[in-house]
Amino acid sequence: MKTFEELGVSPAIRKAIEELGFQTPMPVQEAVIPFLLEGQRDVIALAQTGTGKTAAFGIPLLQRLDTTDRNTQMLILSPTRELCLQITDDMRDFSKYMDGVHIEAVYGGAAIEPQIRALKKGVQIIVATPGRLIDLKNRGFVHLENVGIIVLDEADEMLNMGFSDSINEIFESLPEEHQTLMFSATMSREVERVAKKYLHDAETIVVGSRNEGAENVNHIYYMVHAKDKYLALKRIVDYYPKIFAIIFCRTKIETQEVADKLIRDGYNAESLHGDLSQQQRDLTMQKFRQHLTQLLVATDVAARGLDVDDLTHVINYGLPDDIENYTHRSGRTGRAGKKGTSISIVHSKEKHKIRNIEKEIGKKFVENEIPKAEEICKKQLYKVMDEIVKTDVNDDEIAPFMQDISRYFEYIDKDELIKKICSREFGRFLTYYADAPEIEVVEKDKKGNVKGEKKPQTDRQKRMNKAQAGYHRMFINLGKRDGFYPGELMQTLNRYVGGRQEVGHIDLLDTISYFEVPEKDARKVASQLTGIRYRGRIVRCNSEDEKAPVKSTKRPNNQPPKRPTDFADEGWAWRKPRKGKKK
Repeated sequence: MKTFEELGVSPAIRKAIEELGFQTPMPVQEAVIPFLLEGQRDVIALAQTGTGKTAAFGIPLLQRLDTTDRNTQMLILSPTRELCLQITDDMRDFSKYMDGVHIEAVYGGAAIEPQIRALKKGVQIIVATPGRLIDLKNRGFVHLENVGIIVLDEADEMLNMGFSDSINEIFESLPEEHQTLMFSATMSREVERVAKKYLHDAETIVVGSRNEGAENVNHIYYMVHAKDKYLALKRIVDYYPKIFAIIFCRTKIETQEVADKLIRDGYNAESLHGDLSQQQRDLTMQKFRQHLTQLLVATDVAARGLDVDDLTHVINYGLPDDIENYTHRSGRTGRAGKKGTSISIVHSKEKHKIRNIEKEIGKKFVENEIPKAEEICKKQLYKVMDEIVKTDVNDDEIAPFMQDISRYFEYIDKDELIKKICSREFGRFLTYYADAPEIEVVEKDKKGNVKGEKKPQTDRQKRMNKAQAGYHRMFINLGKRDGFYPGELMQTLNRYVGGRQEVGHIDLLDTISYFEVPEKDARKVASQLTGIRYRGRIVRCNSEDEKAPVKSTKRPNNQPPKRPTDFADEGWAWRKPRKGKKK
């Protein structure tokens, strides 16, 4: 294995990264750093989260920077505020012993004025989320005409979050001669599309296998009934006394509910989701990184790009619909060569998702039984005893009190004293598990199938399910291939329906989508969206259980088109005329 000096890293940067604990380059750094220092070609680097990607592109960028020029020379795009700040902090650490380096993070959810003041002074490297960058560009405070290198970090996540249009707008503002670096954990279709459009003669560097989870991560699942998920979570957390984990939930409401329950039950937990202010999110992450918080309950969006050391577990309170999201979740642990565990709590109807993930990542899940109360209590007792034995004693500090302590415990038997100490530290678990609610066992047949379990639903069956209470499920003839993501849906609704339209679950498919709105708004939404144009396509929106409407074409004499192609060209549904006797 080469050293950073052999890779061509400058002495000033080597001094900084050695202080940060960098000893030998990680595989992605060894592959990428020399290439970026020597060449001007575009790069696609595929490597899992936590493999040292920030240093892989950050070190060469700093070394190629012209510190005498205060114009913006380099741009780094990230999908989330947290990752944006993290990259900025890392870049500043790497450049600690370099003079004249000016790096600034620009991101939404925070006051814009301090960012404007920093940009006015001149910033050579901007680390940004796409939305805020475009806002500042349109206001005239960001100038991209001198940018020579653009980096898309976590490119797959950025595209999954619906930033396609924003990325297109940013690329249109760049000079024709620039270098594009794309770093991604997976090579999705969207990533391939963007790479084909904006990268030229690109070098592809793959570290590990495409679309596979971290090699150092074990994948475990527990199968329970849906009603027992929280009870199962408590037992799993209790079974690992030294756990330091992120618990992933599917929605903001579920995230807050689970965090509130854990806090109420005496666990050191906090929530992280989009409804929190930026100040709250920063404080929560600071406490978690410093290990002051043991359990972070988070949504996928809020936790994307988080870089936390020594994470022992990732717990999936519910499996995501997108396998790529599972890959990113599990990639939070098992980093920098350390072992990690990804635990999934699934109910019987989710078993098919386990099989799909196994096929994608090429690794098998191990099914475990929910820990029994006796096993948990034994583990927690060993933890208490271990902490007591390993407690450091400062003889000088405690010496003045030893006489009073000895006199106080003079008539207590040694065994009795040990019982009292352990009971005091261990009492909460004894009390809870003495009368803990039972978790019903999921019964299976001889083949391992869950008894009474229905076959996995087809996409059509899923779409025909009833919407959540009080909501109506709507169909729209736009999908991912049209660049139609949750952000675009919300913008379209707010623009054409008016105000801030409330939306429930959103299901995006390749060519069509389904979304939920309050029942009282269903007719209004359908009428307002039907007939508008989206990227040249005529939009059709109706209740999912309604047949495709055939509308008047408003042709002369109210005559409909005569050919199926006419219908397709104008967005109408074509129905073959019924055969029958002429009247």
